[in-house]
Amino acid sequence: MNEQPNIPVLIGAVPLLAVTSFVMNEGYKTATIAGSTLTQMVAPTTKTITIEALLIGKQRALRPALEAMALTSRLLASASAPLMKLAGVPVVAKTSVNLDMQITSLIFTHDNQMRDTLRVTISLIHVPRTQLGGLLGGSLDLVMAGGSAFI
Repeated sequence: MNEQPNIPVLIGAVPLLAVTSFVMNEGYKTATIAGSTLTQMVAPTTKTITIEALLIGKQRALRPALEAMALTSRLLASASAPLMKLAGVPVVAKTSVNLDMQITSLIFTHDNQMRDTLRVTISLIHVPRTQLGGLLGGSLDLVMAGGSAFI
C-alpha cells in the first residue's frame, strides 16, 4: 500500500499534523422571487470551520501560538504579518484555503489516557475584511478544489 505524506492543516503559521476532524459549514441565504413560489440563493451565510486535532509530544508547544492567534487583535496581527492587513487568520487544508478566518473558540483537553497528547478543538468563523481578500480566497478555493483531485 502506498503511504502518502501527511499534509498538515495550517492555522496561520501553526501546522497541525494530526487532524482527526475538519468540518466546514457553508450555506446560502434564500429569497422568494416576487409573485412566484420559487426561491433563489442570493448570498452566502457565515462560513464556519471546526477542527479537531492532536498535539502529540513536542507539538504540545504549539498551544501558546494558537492562543496568541486567538487573542491577537486585527491591528496587532497587521503589525506581525503584512498579509494579515488584507485577511484574517489563514486556514490552509488539503481541500480549501480560507483567508478571512477568526478563531472564536479553543478547547484543550488533556487526559490520563494519552498523557503525552493534547486534544485541541478550534472553532473559526469567516470575517470578511476586504473585497480583494474575498476574491483572492474564493479563487484559491477553486484552485485547491481542482488540484485536490490529484492529491
